[in-house]
Amino acid sequence: MIAASLIAALSQVDLEGFVDLAGAHMRIEGLDMSGPYAALLPLDQLFEIRVAAALRLWRALNGRRPGSDPGALTADRQARFILALRALDARLLGTTYPDIAAGLFDAAPISKRDWISHELRDQTGRLVRLGFKLMRGGYRQLLVYPYRRRI
Repeated sequence: MIAASLIAALSQVDLEGFVDLAGAHMRIEGLDMSGPYAALLPLDQLFEIRVAAALRLWRALNGRRPGSDPGALTADRQARFILALRALDARLLGTTYPDIAAGLFDAAPISKRDWISHELRDQTGRLVRLGFKLMRGGYRQLLVYPYRRRI
């Protein structure tokens, strides 16, 4: 059953080696239509990610749901990056940290006296630092997510 679905899948591979299987966009390299079919997984730092990709391919070829993409950012991470870039834009315009916090978190304006012990102080500082890190080239890590965790 896998061989028949693999042959059908291989016939749909585009010029860059990508194929859509069961709603998952996957890349297949080293195509040889003669078979038998195998997945070669090097035992390197990315082994866990390669195994997850191979399992997604196997599930899709068997007509099952492939599961989540290990390279996709979670909704929480996306929201954090959006807040960091908004905080960075505000800081580059010269906005104060209390005003940034009030704008990001829809809080009432925070007085200078209250800011020292306010609950949003540290969170705002971390977001601004993340924004600067992304601006200075850290955004490139997003291009290789989740691989940067293991290298």
